[in-house]
Amino acid sequence: MYLNTAAFLLGALISTVCGTEVEGYSRTEGAWILSLNKRRYSVDTIAECATKCNSETFFTCRTFMYDENDRECWTAAANSKTEQIMKRSSTALYERNGNDEYLLECVNGIGKDYRGTKSRTKSGKLCQRWDSNYPHRPNVTPQTHPLADLESNFCRNPDGDHRGPWCYTTDPSTRWEPCNVPSCSSEIHKYECMVCNGEDYRGKISSTENGYTCQHWDSQTPHDHGYNPSILPGKFLEKNYCRNPDGSPRPWCFTTSPSKRWDFCSISRCTAELPTIIPEVNCVTGEGAAYQGTIAVTVTGKTCQRWSAQTPHKHNQNPENYPCKGLDNNYCRNPNNERMPWCYTTDPDTRWEYCNVPRCGAARGPDDPATPPKEENCYEGNGSSYRGVTSETIGGKKCQIWSSMTPHRHEKTPEVYPNADLRGNLCRNPDGDQAPWCFTTDPKVRWEYCNLEKCPLRSPGTRHSGAQNPPTATQTPPEEDCKVGNGETYRGPTSVTALGVTCQAWSAQTPHSHTSFTPEIHPTKGLEGNSCRNPDGDLNGPWCYTTDSNKKWDYCQIPDCVELKCGIPAIKPKRCVSRLVGGCEATPHSWPWQISLRTSAGTHFCGGTLIDPQWVLTAAHCLERSSRTSAYKVLLGIHTETATESSKQERRLEKMVLGPNRVDIALLKLERPAIINDQVQPACLPEKDYIVSSEAECFVTGWGETQGTGGEGVLKEESFPIIENKVCNRPEYLNGRVQNYELCAGYIEGGIDSCQGDSGGPLVCYAQGKFVVQGIISWGMGCANAMRPGVYVRVSKFVDWIDKTIKAN
Repeated sequence: MYLNTAAFLLGALISTVCGTEVEGYSRTEGAWILSLNKRRYSVDTIAECATKCNSETFFTCRTFMYDENDRECWTAAANSKTEQIMKRSSTALYERNGNDEYLLECVNGIGKDYRGTKSRTKSGKLCQRWDSNYPHRPNVTPQTHPLADLESNFCRNPDGDHRGPWCYTTDPSTRWEPCNVPSCSSEIHKYECMVCNGEDYRGKISSTENGYTCQHWDSQTPHDHGYNPSILPGKFLEKNYCRNPDGSPRPWCFTTSPSKRWDFCSISRCTAELPTIIPEVNCVTGEGAAYQGTIAVTVTGKTCQRWSAQTPHKHNQNPENYPCKGLDNNYCRNPNNERMPWCYTTDPDTRWEYCNVPRCGAARGPDDPATPPKEENCYEGNGSSYRGVTSETIGGKKCQIWSSMTPHRHEKTPEVYPNADLRGNLCRNPDGDQAPWCFTTDPKVRWEYCNLEKCPLRSPGTRHSGAQNPPTATQTPPEEDCKVGNGETYRGPTSVTALGVTCQAWSAQTPHSHTSFTPEIHPTKGLEGNSCRNPDGDLNGPWCYTTDSNKKWDYCQIPDCVELKCGIPAIKPKRCVSRLVGGCEATPHSWPWQISLRTSAGTHFCGGTLIDPQWVLTAAHCLERSSRTSAYKVLLGIHTETATESSKQERRLEKMVLGPNRVDIALLKLERPAIINDQVQPACLPEKDYIVSSEAECFVTGWGETQGTGGEGVLKEESFPIIENKVCNRPEYLNGRVQNYELCAGYIEGGIDSCQGDSGGPLVCYAQGKFVVQGIISWGMGCANAMRPGVYVRVSKFVDWIDKTIKAN
């Protein structure tokens, strides 16, 4: 690629948003096909390029590529089933649609129109190329049958043989044989049955085994959920068809009955042979789904229970429900897409545990939780050394896992690039491109550069940390000297009028005596000194009494603040994904909406989230110790629990408002607004009824109990995955306890969790360049216990209540 990074980033955004669809073709952004048999044309539009492909005479055109910048059109005889796909900027790949004859891997009738890619006969012999004379001199060639698509060694039926597609073989003793290409009618029938537990089921059954009609996957009525088709494109969540996106025993769907959230579908098992899995016997790659070894003890040394047994633990992960997962004997397996192989144990007190199966290729693989990625917020050079945690593209798309082949097949794997740190779906630059990039989870956009900035140049001898230096004890945080609206909330330091006259102190009675506006009469209006204020809500803005005996009062010249931005911290957070027990110590002031709720004596006991200069969101159970506002205070702008920072802001409470219907949510109104600066900023509120996806990047922060894992006394952070309520309510997890207005987050295996002292604090999720508070830390069954994820109040369910409460007060 020869374009500069900035130009391409703009181009990528434009082409992604304005991408043109061509009838009969599937479009993949940022892709290029390697094919020796292709032709180049100069055209002005994509439509002209499609016309060139449709009228191609030099070969059968299956694909065309269009370069937006150079207005180049390349037609090709190959498609993604036969040739390698590469990433390339400013190009789009157009393939004939999946139901087109060139990608169809079955035959209609005798298969004279078959154009698939099968190249072996019924006995397994490899086909000879049609244009080759070895080992057999053919009678049928591309020259004798120019319209039969005899350009490779693929099975074809150019002469209308009643036995279907055939080929000459590479076996000198066998001149030709029929090929084993299935009938399309049987293929269509196969779509209405399931293989294994139906994770690949793509049929059109849309009712459940108990007669309920399925709810559309893109609908949130009557049941809201996290299985969004646009976020989970690889799960093929089409219309209201039964699917299995979460590794359940068989396909299921949410129902249109308000009283039945979801139900399994009645789909028969296919009679076809089970898929062939290349087993891993001595080690695992990825999540270990292919592991077929004989380890049968857990990480703590407990013996595994047989998968077919129901004692001491009852379960549905049995060989009948998961026939393709190798659930033999009591060997460690991963039938349900967990993080690594596991098993139920023979210990009645321990339902299940992970197994200690070594990773293939190295003692510690790139996804090993004990080797956390570095804390980097920018990249140097071309970003080949970038080891940060960003996993979002410049176009706002989530990155595909490097070891995954869905939705895009590729060769940029951890095994091929062992030194590129291709862990998870983190942005990297394994091939020396211009900047860190990733494949995307959008099937139509193969790859994009990542949403990262280049590090600023630094002077020799200095070390760039990727974050601003926190204020020292001698630094005073700057107060934003501007007003919002008419300035009733202004608490800045300006103390001269528009004409330059010094303000009289509000508590003083000389040179001008007054009784209406004093600190005693208006204790919440910020009248402590002589700074400009607006205690009476004057429409023209802040004012003050003056020290000029001839001018009792005058307005002050306070500029308007720019629009208050939420969820964009001035100091970038680490966005820790270390999976270390207890999380990571946060970069000071990188979560500027985090507050400490304290007793009037100053003892921290709960957290909270600043959502407005004068309002804090917290949990209702944090206020059970007293109904008096004087019993509490809020600290903002701190990193340490001792709160010795000069950036600290302390506020008493003016009002406490408990949530509706005894839900564990509350709003705190501060006696005076917080000063918004680099250390104190609000988080964004979500859209009404928004459901967070399991693919979201979410974080929990707090000063809570660490249970001896370190970092006591400083703000800690951790990335927590969202767990869909359907999964969280399974009997082995929280057994139906999670309500619709709540959400689950955490690691099923335990080890990391919010705990005592974190309650009321935020669970924020990163999307479109900002952090949104999606949850309030509410309750859990212990701290960091396996199969007991934390439960949070779902903030999106209470947006109207929050808005109404703030406006009424």
